[in-house]
Amino acid sequence: MLRERAREILEYIQGFTRERGFPPTIREIGGAFHISSTNGVRYYLSILEKAGHLKRRGKISRGIEGLRPAPREQGIPILGRVAAGQPILAEEFYEGRLDPGELFGDPNGLFALRVRGDSMIGAGLLENDYVIVRHQEQASPGEIIVALLEDEATVKYYQPRRDRVELVAANPAYPRLVVTPEARFRILGVVKGVVRTV
Repeated sequence: MLRERAREILEYIQGFTRERGFPPTIREIGGAFHISSTNGVRYYLSILEKAGHLKRRGKISRGIEGLRPAPREQGIPILGRVAAGQPILAEEFYEGRLDPGELFGDPNGLFALRVRGDSMIGAGLLENDYVIVRHQEQASPGEIIVALLEDEATVKYYQPRRDRVELVAANPAYPRLVVTPEARFRILGVVKGVVRTV
């Protein structure tokens, strides 16, 4: 029999994963339950793991895997919009779901963003298209990524250099964004496709 708090955390993990397509981080769980210590969260995750409700992969930000998943809505969650022009304030909110059918395979770990701007038109990403993104924190040179730079999200080609990262538009009207080592930068995912309505 699970403790009340452990059961609540399990329900939160299942609901988060069902809505967004990927599990929460330890810090996100801690924030949701006002647990300031990451060790405090790990304590409850250990209880859930020993009870067979989930398993964890070490040293991975979103390394929680549910063994008994809750029923999952069909489709890919739409989590907001991303700039394809000048970067805009990153704001994540649930806008519904896209049903990818068999187009993108397993929807776990996928999410969709609506494109704003025209900096990626040379790559076939037009304003109001939906880019389908696989959540991951690493990318290969030349891949189209969704990146968080400071507090702003953008979609660009990823070009790592020895001393910096460059985010390159697919429109000559836009300059390269140069990311210096001291900048707050992370990769949110790699673009796997685009959905366009006419």
